[in-house]
Formats: sequence, structure tokens, C-alpha cells
Amino acid sequence: MTSTTHDRPPAAGGAVELSIGGMTCASCAARIERKLNKLEGVTASVNYATEKAKVTFPGDLDPQRLVAEVEKAGYTARLPDPTKAGPDATEREPDELRQLRTRLITSVVLAVPVIAMSMVPALQFTYWQWLSLTLAAPIVVYAGLPFHKAAWTNLRHGTATMDTLVSLGTIAAFGWSLWALFLGTAGTPGMTHGFEFTIARGDGTGDIYLEAAAGVTAFLLAGRYFETRSKRRAGAALRALLEMGAKDVTVLRDGAETRIPVDRLAVADLFVVRPGEKIATDGVIEEGASAVDASMLTGESVPVEVRPGDAVTGATVNAGGRLVVRATRVGADTRLAQMARLVEEAQTGKARVQRLADRISAVFVPAVIALAVGTLGFWLGTGAGAGAAFSAAVAVLIIACPCALGLATPTALLVGTGRGAQLGILIKGPEVLESTRRIDTVVLDKTGTVTEGRMTLVDVVTADGEDADEVLRLAGALENASEHPIAQAIARGAVERVGDLPAPEEFANVEGLGVQGVVDGHAVLVGRPRLLAEWSQHLPGDLERALHAAQDAGRTAVAVGWDGQARAVLTVADVVKPTSAEAVSRLRALGLTPVLLTGDNETVARSVAAEVGITEVTAEVLPAGKADVVRALQAEGKVVAMVGDGVNDAAALAQADLGLAMGTGTDVAIEAADLTLVRGDLRVAADAIRLSRRTLRTIRSNLFWAFAYNVAALPLAALGLLNPMIAGAAMALSSVFVVSNSLRLRRFR
Repeated sequence: MTSTTHDRPPAAGGAVELSIGGMTCASCAARIERKLNKLEGVTASVNYATEKAKVTFPGDLDPQRLVAEVEKAGYTARLPDPTKAGPDATEREPDELRQLRTRLITSVVLAVPVIAMSMVPALQFTYWQWLSLTLAAPIVVYAGLPFHKAAWTNLRHGTATMDTLVSLGTIAAFGWSLWALFLGTAGTPGMTHGFEFTIARGDGTGDIYLEAAAGVTAFLLAGRYFETRSKRRAGAALRALLEMGAKDVTVLRDGAETRIPVDRLAVADLFVVRPGEKIATDGVIEEGASAVDASMLTGESVPVEVRPGDAVTGATVNAGGRLVVRATRVGADTRLAQMARLVEEAQTGKARVQRLADRISAVFVPAVIALAVGTLGFWLGTGAGAGAAFSAAVAVLIIACPCALGLATPTALLVGTGRGAQLGILIKGPEVLESTRRIDTVVLDKTGTVTEGRMTLVDVVTADGEDADEVLRLAGALENASEHPIAQAIARGAVERVGDLPAPEEFANVEGLGVQGVVDGHAVLVGRPRLLAEWSQHLPGDLERALHAAQDAGRTAVAVGWDGQARAVLTVADVVKPTSAEAVSRLRALGLTPVLLTGDNETVARSVAAEVGITEVTAEVLPAGKADVVRALQAEGKVVAMVGDGVNDAAALAQADLGLAMGTGTDVAIEAADLTLVRGDLRVAADAIRLSRRTLRTIRSNLFWAFAYNVAALPLAALGLLNPMIAGAAMALSSVFVVSNSLRLRRFR
């Protein structure tokens, strides 16, 4: 694939984000990073998961040089299109994923009969070995091509990874099988693989290893496919974030309303926002008053009252009256686009987790190759003959080929993620697990994570002689006619307590103060005390005290009056989830320090923190500042997990060493996170961290034993004492052990 560029590259002497193609493992990312950092004045950070390179460069360097440098390393690079806001909207279709799926299906369908014939003597009919060759050839040549290409790239740069080992082992197994079939004795009719467990030196001319080549390729393609699929989701958070905005907008031009696509909106344009519509872009209100629900962006459940002169943000929802807004920022300058950039920066800057298999392969592969060459030289030097020498050398490569290693991560992940799904935990990929081991601090977003995330009626305080049910019936009936989120909370609470509500005979919204109307012949007022005071309905002492007590606790208090008299104070709040306190104690039991993070005021935050047992609180944080709080904790040397549910949490979730999203939250938060808690129950966060740690331990033990089998058998192979049955048995035993070890995760509670 050739790189594509644009006529207007980024301004010289700045920063650019390159889209990188062709990386197969974390070692590739490290190689590209080293290559770019060798250029004078260049600082580069390459992320394997997001396939992006964040590069700062000096003023005299052409950004095209960066692209050329990446291509010299054997990969592809693409400069961003300056005309697009946020991530590339025309992101290429996942051709790589489709090709991998095709290769995987091909290899599985063809490998099953090859392995069956090799392992079950009863299936070995007269010419079975030739059918095995016919089926195995497309697996090694076509399905295994990604491993061979990666190995060739590694070879050109003098490095070795897991791909090198796989390619060498499968080609050696296939090549030796061809030699044995055409030039040795393996092609004779009636040849069988018997159950002979004797250790004896032989020339290997009657041995074929096609099942090893086919099986290893199929197993490792399965691992590569599932890894690539989870990696592809990295950009989905950014796309979802940009798609949150309005698609069309009603502009006012020469007094007439015209509907146009939002990308044609210009700064200083006047546009209309009706009740229930999204605000198209950042702007200032020119006409009208309303309540704006910014919960999708800020995460805070209390709507914001706005009037002429107030600033509003694109993608928030107009919950009240008609507004006329003057656009102040459009396209890439809006807060929504800035948040998309924050998420992308956080993902790109995230600490990369080198895959364990690649780390081990970096040492293991050169050692195996050296041993194979040494074995060949030794046997040739002792005059044992070319057949015996090559047999021993190839046996070294074959026994080193990591069949169990290919199973180690995918099987543990498959069982671990399957068990997680049963418990309401979705784990995105293997690189997520390593972070859970080191976590020492967990940052909890307040709204929707620790609390319910929506306003609820929590208290009714009535004046002397008033009936609470009657108060709720009349106030609820009036509020039911309003679209305001607080009004809806009161209406819901009223329905739950008194049942069906009467329809108001008259209804009017009083801007910024509340609502008034007639219900069952009563002139009812619901809203701020000022609204009641305008009708000479002053709160008596006990209601005044209830009002101030609610406000001091960070709750919203609403006064109710009718027929010339103040009757009650209703308290509305975002209540703490019943399981949150238990969840916090479970997180502490895992050795984690909980921190409450919110954009809400200090009083509300402290009140919620005290209720669930958290002592560290960071309040009044702007959406963009949440990622900064996580960054500051990381700068102190802490390893941070973040639990959140809103769009405003997305950058912080991506920035954290481990991001956990509540499944009841927004798609953007879920896509930016590493783990998703389906049930929206904070207790599941503790389970998720425990399960992830257990899965990681299983992967580590699998990798250890997979290599241990190979290492133990290598001396036998080098001594020329490895016949096909011992090689097959060792490979089968190591695979069985790895699978059964992984299956223990099913018992996780």
C-alpha cells in the first residue's frame, strides 16, 4: 500500500500525527519510533494499538521526510488531511481484518483433516501423506503469508520477533516434509506415523511435519485475528464523539429559516434551536431562555439555565424553550472537536505494553537459530552425513515452533473474556490485562458511576397541616407538562407515590423561575422561592430551613404553593447507587486508593464521598480537565484506573493506565475504555480488576510452560534423538496443558 499525502502539509516546525500501516506487533512500533527519533530534532511516540505516530519536528524539516523514513523501515505512513476536523472521517475500511478472517477460515478448514490424519493412525490410508501435503500447502503459503512477510521485514532490519519464529518453524516443517516426501522415504505408499516412543538417532527421511506447519499457522492466525479486531475499535471512540453533534441546523438568513448541513454553518451565523434539539455548534444566545441538558458532554445531571448573553456548547440538548444562537466556533474549533483531540492524544500517548511473547522471542529466536546452525555444523563435522545433520537441525527449528505459545494468550483470553461476559465485564484485548497488575489508584467519576446519573425526588417537606400526597399530586401534574429534567424528576416521583396525575387546565413556563398553572381548580406554583414570593406566597420558617438544608447538602430544592399559600419544599438530587459504598470497600481491599472526581461543586462532591467512604475528592473539574487530573496522578508515580460513563470522561478513560466504562454510559466512553462494565454496577469494577489479574497470571503461566516444553525438547532435537512421535507428543502435551490451564478461569467467582 503506498502512502498518500496532501497538498497542504502541517505547518513546519510543529507536531503531526501520522497514520501508520503494516505493524504486526509492539516491536514494529518500537522500531518505527527508533527510526524517527534518529532524525535530528525529532521526537516521536508510536502507538501500536491506535496505529498512530505522534511526532514533533523542527522548522526546517519537511513532514514528507517523516513519511519517507517510516517507509524505509518497511511500513506505510500517511499525513493527516488538514481539511478534516478530528480523526480521518474517510478512515480506510478494515481490509486487513477481512483478509485475516479469510485466511483464518481457510487455515482452520484445511488444518483439521491434516492434524486428524497425522495424529490418528486409523485415518492413515494408503496415500494419506499426499492428501496432507495438498491441504497443508495453501495454509503455509497463503494463510501464513502475514507471518512470512513480517519475518522478512524483521530480517531486513536485523531483528527477530514471534513472527520470525513462526515463519521459520512452519517453513522448516513444510520444507522438510517436501524433502522427505519427494526425495526421502515418506512418500512411499502405506507410510504411517506409528506410536513409537523410542529415542533413537535417525536420518529423518521418513518423517513429515505437515500437521505442525498447518496447526501452528491456524492457531496463531486465530490469535492475530482477534487481536486485530479489538485494535480496530481504538478509533471508534473518536468517530462516535464527532457523530454526537447535530447533522443539520436551521439558520436565520434575512429573517427566513433555512435548513442546511451543519458543516456549512459559519462563525456569526444565527441559528434556531427548538425544544428537544441538539445545539449545532458553540455559540452565544441572542434570544430566548431555556434549560440546556449538557449531561452528554459534562456528565453533570443538573441542567443549566441559560438566557441571552450566555454561552452554549455544541451537541448539548435544548430542554426548554426556543433559542436563537449566534455561532462563535465551528468545525475543528468547537469544544466537541477539542474533546475528540484530547481522546486521541490520550490514546496515542498511552504507555505501550510490549507483548510478552515478543519480549521472550527477542532472545529465544536468535538462540534457536544459533542452535540449529550449530547443530547442523556439529553433525556435518562429525561425518554423520547430510541427511542426519539436516534432520537434527530442522528438528531444532520444528520443536521450537510455538504451537502451545500460539494458544497461550488466545485461550486464556477466550476463557477469561467469556467468563467476564457472564459476569457483565467486557475485556477489550490482551494489552489491557498487563495494566491491571500494577494499578494502585482508582479515580471514580461521580455522576452515573457512583451516583444514578439522573435527578430523583428524594424528600418532601410540607408545611403544618398539609398532606404530602396532595402536594405531590398537584405539583407532579404541573411539572409533568414541563420538559425540564428537574420537573420530570418530580413528576416521576409523584407517579411512583400517588399513581396517575390529573391533567393541568392551564400551564405556563416562567423563564428561569419555574412553572405556574391550574390543576383541579387550584392556582399552583412550582419553582424557585422567588416565583412564590412574586405572588406573596412566602415560605414559613420550617420550609425555609428545609430549603437551606437541602441547598447546603448540594441538592436542588423546589418550592410548591397554591391558592395564595406556600405549602411544601421538594428536594431533588442525583442519588448514590445502593451498591457504591460496598464497591468502594472492595476496591480498597484490592489495595487501591479511591479518588472521587467530578465537575460538580465541592459541597455535593464531599457529601457523596462521605456517603460511600471516599476521603480524596477533586471537584469543579471542567470536562477537558479530567484527563489532566489523571495525568497529574501519573506524574506522582501512581498507576491509575479510571471509572466513568460520560463523553466528558472519554479523554480521562483513554489517558488512564486502565479505563473502565459503565455499560449504562455513552458509546464514546465505552469505546475509549479498556474494560466495559455491562451492568452499570460499580462492584463489577472490583471483579473486573480481579478477573483481569487472574487472566494475566494464566497467560504468564501458559507462556512459561509453552516455552518450557520447547526448551526441554531442544537438546533432544540437537542430539538427533527426536522422532516424529516424540515431537508430536511434546507439542500435543504442551497444547493440552495450556488449554486446561486456561479453562480453570471458568471457575472464577
